[in-house]
Parts: sequence; structure tokens; C-alpha cells
Amino acid sequence: MWRRLAGLLLVFAAATAALWLLSARLSAGQARRPLRFPSDLEELRELAEALRDYERQHRGAALALFCAAYLYKQSFAIPGSSLLNVLAGALFGPWTGLVLCSALTSVGATFCYLLSGAFGKQFVVYYFPDKVALLQRKVEENRSCLFFFLLFLRLFPMTPNWFLNLSAPILNIPVSQFFFSVLIGLTPYNFICVQTGAILSQITSLDAIFSWDTLLKLLAMAVAALIPGTLIKTYSKKHLKLDEDKHAQLLNGKKSL
Repeated sequence: MWRRLAGLLLVFAAATAALWLLSARLSAGQARRPLRFPSDLEELRELAEALRDYERQHRGAALALFCAAYLYKQSFAIPGSSLLNVLAGALFGPWTGLVLCSALTSVGATFCYLLSGAFGKQFVVYYFPDKVALLQRKVEENRSCLFFFLLFLRLFPMTPNWFLNLSAPILNIPVSQFFFSVLIGLTPYNFICVQTGAILSQITSLDAIFSWDTLLKLLAMAVAALIPGTLIKTYSKKHLKLDEDKHAQLLNGKKSL
């Protein structure tokens, strides 16, 4: 067990060092703004401005840093990918940003799946035995339509995405179904975040937020994001064995009073 922990820490240290070296190289041309993961919208705006200036001259390097940072967060289940989705919309535009984030989300989640399978199975079962057992039971009940059950979990999360990524190899979920369920199931969420970033990057004042153009874009974005969820919800009621109210609180770490 401890050998697996040592192996995971070694992989984490190597990935951290590689990301730091890449960001240090980019920061050399942006000395006024040290590069770090954004924790709020203000830091996000500053980072987007810094990367946008650099991207005009070194697009490949800026893209490589963004991809590396995104995969790093996803692979090690580090919170904050939503801000990177918003950054992608501000930096690369709504559609390029959406394609990029959808691909990176899927690849990063799959890396997390593989790391958990190689190093983390025992730790996940040890620290979350009830959640793993409950999720295992629901997966087995829906094994005949597993892919649609995985889509349902992504669109209507009974459990956090990071926990689903970590527990998937324990639940014997095939990696191919896992990858495509992430790619399709998280596209609406990525779409909302990326479109938000693209809209925010074009707003120069508070008055612009309430313009008809911005409001119509937000409305269209909401409608488009609801369509996949509505379809999966309809399918799940007919074909999936779910008991959301009973199990959702336990899977999310809450107990009913």
C-alpha cells in the first residue's frame, strides 16, 4: 500500500516539476505578471490578459501551458477546472475553447482513472467504503445500459466528478466507455463555462452585461445546455434503475437528519 503511495507521490512530483518548468519559461517573457492558477475572476482576467499578450507572439507555447495546466488539474483531481474553462473561452474563443476543453477534460479524467487504477484503488476503498459500495451496486444494477448510466451521472451528478474518476477502475468500468461518457456528458458544462469566458472577455463595462446582445447569448447558452440533460433524463426514467433522492446525499457526503 505504501509503495503505491510512494509511486503516486513520485508521479505527482514529476508532473509538478514539469509544469513549473513550462510556466517558468513562459513567465520569463511576462515578468510583470507571475503565472499561477486563478482563484477568482479578477485573477482570471489578469491571467487571460497576460496569456493573450504572449499568445500573439508564441501561440504554441501558450497553448502548451494551458493544456499542461488543465491536464495536471484533471489528472490529480485538483479543483478549479471550471475557471480554466472560462479562461479558454476568453483566450481561444467560444468554439475552439469548447473543443479544447472537452478533449482535455476527457483525457485528463482518463489519466485520473489510470492513476487511480495503478496507485489509488486501496486508498479510495479504505477512505470511502460506503460510497464505493453504493456506487458499485448502482453500476451493477445498470450494467446492461452502463454508458447511459455514466452519462446520467455526469449530467445529473449523484456523486462529484472527481470521485467518479477515482472510483471508476474499482467499479470495473471499461476505459473506453469512461472516456466517451466524460467527453459527451461534460460537454454542456464545458459549453456554459467557455461561453461565459468568451462573453466576459468582450464586456468592458457593467452596462454591457445588460445589453440585448449579451442577454440573448446567455439565454441561447442556457437553452442549448439544457437539451442533452433533458434527453438523458427522459431516457433514464424509462431504462435506468435510479433512486436519486435516497442515495444522492450519501454519495455527495451528506446524511439526512
